[in-house]
Amino acid sequence: MGKELLSGDMLLRALSLAFGPTGCEDNVAELIEEQIRDFADEIKKDKMGSLTAVVYGKDHGTENERRVMFSAHMDEVGFMITNVNADGTLSFATLGGIVGAALPARRVTVGDENNKLPGVIGTKAIHQLEGDERAAMPKVSELYIDIGAKDREDAEHYVKRGDFATFSSEYVRFGPGEKYIKGKALDDRVGCAVLIGLLRSLKKREERLPHDVICAFTVREEIGKSGAMTTAYDRDPHMAFVLEATAVADNTGAPREKEVARLGEGPAISFFDRSTIYLRDVYEFVLETAREHGIKAQPKRYVSGGNDAGHIHKTRAGIRTAAISAPARYIHTASCVINDDDFHAMESLALALAESVRL
Repeated sequence: MGKELLSGDMLLRALSLAFGPTGCEDNVAELIEEQIRDFADEIKKDKMGSLTAVVYGKDHGTENERRVMFSAHMDEVGFMITNVNADGTLSFATLGGIVGAALPARRVTVGDENNKLPGVIGTKAIHQLEGDERAAMPKVSELYIDIGAKDREDAEHYVKRGDFATFSSEYVRFGPGEKYIKGKALDDRVGCAVLIGLLRSLKKREERLPHDVICAFTVREEIGKSGAMTTAYDRDPHMAFVLEATAVADNTGAPREKEVARLGEGPAISFFDRSTIYLRDVYEFVLETAREHGIKAQPKRYVSGGNDAGHIHKTRAGIRTAAISAPARYIHTASCVINDDDFHAMESLALALAESVRL
């Protein structure tokens, strides 16, 4: 079997803590491949770096072959080092949508797939700020990463332009019954964990499904240059389900009609977002499948964001696509928060969809 198989909370924890900013997903892909190696009939890594695993259906290789794809992205929001400064600090650009207010004094990990070191995002100290500076949101261009180097020459022993950084954040359970999970990169390592569980469940079935099930672990979603596009073109599925995390506003005092979704009420099913208008019958099929199997699910109530569906549904002649998202507070920060019940409901729904879909 190779390395230890992880499941449940231990699997999600390992995925959350893995180093995998957009464009540097190899560590995450390696972890995932270790966990799925014995549960897929075929595993492939493409030129972009996306990883796909397939469980063959009964009609695989025949003229009746049909394919359904489940997709989750491996990358997380992060940073790219753009300059090593004279004083040994590092200038950086953000990878993905990160607001400056979430950054000062945050611990980060700097490096690449093979070399990593700790750092801290620095800015001007509070007593050095004057007047309106104290109330202003810091700009990324005013921030830097401190790795403890004394000067440029010292820093360049460890870091170069084009290196990456991610938040360094503990994985923590909290709240009543420890139902809440806090960690970095839960967007979209929660989707990756669901796909791993789906592969294992399908491989254990006594009877194969009629259709192939493709689980795609994609790259570069957070900057909109998604590997899902090339994966969907290569695999050419007849239907696709995108498993994601979505920002919510359920505890910010926002009016109910502006809440995206609520933690604890199941995965959010999209009918519309900034990249896709979802086909009504596909959207309703997902909700009906959840109802039939007694799985909590909720419509995504407020139009926001986008995901890999924006690329997948336009591939080739078009692919019927749905988006299923774990509600998440404080998304794109070091402290994303999801609800454990939503995670398990998402696992159950993915399996029910794989077994119920007719292509």
